[in-house]
Amino acid sequence: MAPHDTDNLRDRPIRTFGRTGGRALSPRQQNLLDTQLDRWRLPAPVLQGLDPRSLFQGARAVWLEIGFGGGEHLVAQAAAHPDIGFIGCEPFVEGVAKALAGIEDHQLTNVRLWPDDARLLLDAFAPASIERAFILFPDPWPKRRQQKRRLVQPEFVSALRRVLAPGGQVRFATDVASYADEALLTFLRQGGLNWTAEAADDWRRPPSDHVTTRYETKKLGDCAPVWYDFTRT
Repeated sequence: MAPHDTDNLRDRPIRTFGRTGGRALSPRQQNLLDTQLDRWRLPAPVLQGLDPRSLFQGARAVWLEIGFGGGEHLVAQAAAHPDIGFIGCEPFVEGVAKALAGIEDHQLTNVRLWPDDARLLLDAFAPASIERAFILFPDPWPKRRQQKRRLVQPEFVSALRRVLAPGGQVRFATDVASYADEALLTFLRQGGLNWTAEAADDWRRPPSDHVTTRYETKKLGDCAPVWYDFTRT
């Protein structure tokens, strides 16, 4: 793969995130993309009705992270839960390379990567096949004319709910106030998802098992991080 050749990391035009190429990759990152991506990525196209549990031998559950950024959260969670299969979705090439480095550094075997639009997976996966999903600080598209490109839309929530097992959990976080308001309404209006908050601190403080990422430390949003946990009925 050439350093800026990302065509084989995408299957169709991207709608909910910007360009997937950024700064130049380090020699190690480029080598990992060239030699290790095929080992860890899900085959494309994904067969309809795929049960993601079939990708992990002996895993008791499968968790999904949509937009894993630099991979810190994905890698740390996978290292902490070796009995769970993790699928990470991230279209940004540098993020995929960083996740591959984390997989190698921690000698993980319970991670699979999808360097493309997560909605393609949601549409293909078998119903009730994911026990937990993370959507942490997705692209906020802060300008009003851009907000139709935000990931959390009614169709997306419906697709996510379909693949969640009964009692399955969704965690959403953002540091953009307008997205926090919009996302909460969108999740609740679709039905079938219960917001678990019982007090203000439940959405003001990160959950005890959260792994802080470099993005969070930059404080690029317009509000303190907001955390929403939902369970599927």
